[in-house]
Amino acid sequence: MRPALIALTLALLAPLALTAAAPKASLDPHTALYELRTYYPAPGKLAALNTRFREHTLGIFKRHGMTNVAYWNELPSADYPEGRVVYVLAYPDRAARDADWKAFGADPEWQKVAAASEANGKIVAKVDSVFMTMTDYSPPLRLK
Repeated sequence: MRPALIALTLALLAPLALTAAAPKASLDPHTALYELRTYYPAPGKLAALNTRFREHTLGIFKRHGMTNVAYWNELPSADYPEGRVVYVLAYPDRAARDADWKAFGADPEWQKVAAASEANGKIVAKVDSVFMTMTDYSPPLRLK
């Protein structure tokens, strides 16, 4: 491979490298494990949930090696008048996912943030998770 092509390839792949306390392998978007998470906010708590994600959770996820792929607010519906928060994380595999979540749950900063954000009651009523892998016909996904 020519040096310019190697440099370009490395530049394109650099955002896929996971950041965490311990070095981890690069994340391949075609073989990664994706977790689709749906948060059902407690009544009147959607804004607090979005604030916690925006100001704290994403950074703590990243520090623990989780790759933030995308976040959405579901539009309100009859079943979910405030909508829900839906997001996708990526990991090299299920073992990495489980280790990352264990470390996240034990993180003192996360514990402090969770306690402070729930001082006036829980902000999440329920969480659903779906685990996925990419199909061979999926459009390219650029992970950061």
